[in-house]
This record gives sequence, C-alpha cells and structure tokens, in this order.
Amino acid sequence: MTESLHIVCPHCHTTNRVQAAQLGSQPDCGSCHQPLFTGAPLALDATSFGKHVQRSHIPVLVDFWAPWCGPCRQMAPAFAQAARALEPQVRLAKLDTEAHPQVAVPYNIRSIPTMVLFQGGREVARISGALGAADIERWVRSVL
Repeated sequence: MTESLHIVCPHCHTTNRVQAAQLGSQPDCGSCHQPLFTGAPLALDATSFGKHVQRSHIPVLVDFWAPWCGPCRQMAPAFAQAARALEPQVRLAKLDTEAHPQVAVPYNIRSIPTMVLFQGGREVARISGALGAADIERWVRSVL
C-alpha cells in the first residue's frame, strides 16, 4: 500500500491527497490544476499560514522576515535556491512579520531572519540569522 500525503496547493490553498511515490512527478492541484510544487518559496499570510503549517504532511520551513531587514533581503536568493533543492520533500515559505505580526507573535520571533521548521503542525527546529543556500539545505536535512 502506498502512503497518501496531504499537500496544500501554493495557489488556491486547497488540501490535496497525493501518493508519496508521486511527489517527484510534478503533481497538480485537483482544484485549480496548477502545480503543487513551484520550486520557489511561497508567500504566506495570516490565513494561508495555518493551512500550510497545520494541514501539510510534508515539513514546512518558514522564513520569518521583514522588507526593511537587510540580512533578510540578502538571504532571499539563497532561500529561493534552497526551495528548488528541497522541494518536493519540504515546502519553503516566507512570512512578512511586518505585514502579519499576529502570526509571528505566538512563535516568539525575536530577531529576523528566523527560519522555523514545522512538521505535523508543530515546530521541530529553528535557526536565526542569514544563511547561504547550502547551509539552509544542510540544516534542514540535519533536523529531519
């Protein structure tokens, strides 16, 4: 029996059931028919954050950042590169703490950039400070 996973669409935020063996074959959303994996970080807001973190069966790495933060902007290309390398095993997403502070507050985000890895709706690891793509990938793989 193959394992069925819940994958939240990055476009319409509908939860899809995908066979684990099919993750690498570029599955589409059953609702909006867009790709479930884009190889790019997903911008989250207050509504989509909960859907992706709580419902997704794959780990979700969230970069808590702000537009005025120099190190955050400096790390953005590396985070995008890490998304291409880690998908479809891990969803990478970004949350603008300036636009959505109510989402960041419960997670005690004290400095940015801070990356928090969620699995099964719970925080499993976090790291603060700007990292390069290889370091992001290495850190994620080491904690999973």
